[in-house]
Amino acid sequence: MRGALADLVDLPDRDPHRRDRLRRSRLYLPGSEPKYFINAALHGPDAIILDLEDSVRYGEKDAARLLVRNALRGVDFCGVERMVRINQLPLGLADLDEVIPEEPDLILIPKVERAEQVMEVDRRITRIRQVADMRQSIWLMPILESAVGIENALAIANATPNVVALTIGLEDYTADLGVVKTAEGHESLYARTRLVNAARASGVQAIDSVYGDVGDMDGLRRWGEMSRVLGFEGMGCIHPLQIPVVHQAFAPSPAEIERALKVVAAFEEAQQRGLSVVSLGSKMVDPPVVNRALKLVERAKQMGLVGNS
Repeated sequence: MRGALADLVDLPDRDPHRRDRLRRSRLYLPGSEPKYFINAALHGPDAIILDLEDSVRYGEKDAARLLVRNALRGVDFCGVERMVRINQLPLGLADLDEVIPEEPDLILIPKVERAEQVMEVDRRITRIRQVADMRQSIWLMPILESAVGIENALAIANATPNVVALTIGLEDYTADLGVVKTAEGHESLYARTRLVNAARASGVQAIDSVYGDVGDMDGLRRWGEMSRVLGFEGMGCIHPLQIPVVHQAFAPSPAEIERALKVVAAFEEAQQRGLSVVSLGSKMVDPPVVNRALKLVERAKQMGLVGNS
């Protein structure tokens, strides 16, 4: 589907370190619990998060930093994207000194409220990479967890070209508002939609928060489906059992894929015939519909739901 299709949408390449790789599921692993590291990739997440922040007690921060460094150095995560959630600044800067030389794929920056915080992390990473003569880029995903952070979402997303996604921490956000976090999520709808809009406007991914009730798989599925409707491309997972449910929730339905494939086929036929108008049966198809279909088909290919032929 390259050639004419590329004129309407930027199709991702096959670089495993590409900035727009699939991030449907990100499995949190406490940085102080190395027993969880070895088999994490076997659960099939798109990414693992070696966490140095909330899941690690303050007295264990130094030890966890070394454990995460050694995991990046020695554990084979089988091509799963390796993320590290550092501590809130300024403590997080010491985390960077330890883990960046081991070349994680992405750094999660917690409790971001201003673009300057992201710039500070980016500058620190740049200095470490220069000293170590590192070539690989390291992506950034700010976590917005307060009313101030949400209001500054657009500036945060554009703080540096290394930002590839925005995500939200709903426990801290609802605490900041002084409201109860509910299964329906009405109290955070404004924040989540504002984050999605800022991410889209900046050309980065929007990633939703975790769903905290591990025993409620139906609730998780409903949350994930609604997240996809809002424009999110994935969410966090706190237990491996959540991963397949999340993947299903963020996958286009067979009917969506079938419709998109028909639109793409009509587009390709119009291109081959030198026509500027795309028609599907007796209906004209507007360019935005074609563009959306192309993106959906490409995403379905990334998920393995459509062949590459």
